[in-house]
Amino acid sequence: MFKRILVCLDGSKLSEQILPYATEEALHFNSRVTLLQVVTVSTMIAAAGAHRAPAQTSNLIEETLHRTLREAKAYLERIAEPLSKQGISVECVAIERSPVGNAIVSYARDNSIDLISIATHGHSGLGRVVFGSIADHVLKKSGLPILLIKPEEEEIEIE
Repeated sequence: MFKRILVCLDGSKLSEQILPYATEEALHFNSRVTLLQVVTVSTMIAAAGAHRAPAQTSNLIEETLHRTLREAKAYLERIAEPLSKQGISVECVAIERSPVGNAIVSYARDNSIDLISIATHGHSGLGRVVFGSIADHVLKKSGLPILLIKPEEEEIEIE
């Protein structure tokens, strides 16, 4: 039923909690999995270059973006390794686009995705207004089946 599963990750342990569920679906349906991380050019990076010449600012942003994309791809490849060992066909994709919700929906449409897997960070109230909800946007705009979880908060170890 689900030939292509998109697993959306942001580099956090919270987002990774979707992996066991997506893995089970992929194994059950013999699906191809695409691990996707969307990176954005941070306004802080742009602000950091505000006091530099325009060419220097552009170079700083471009260098930071390339480094961030390389780091995201390396992260996804580490996540992909155990999935591949289970016999799952995995592709790793890191893209730069904003806003993130639109990027996920566009990627899914452009790549014939059958199921989007994503963890919500569970913001509510003011947090949701301030941060928005990528998962909510994807749910409303994709028109695709969504595997959505609200992850358990990470426990903080006290030494």
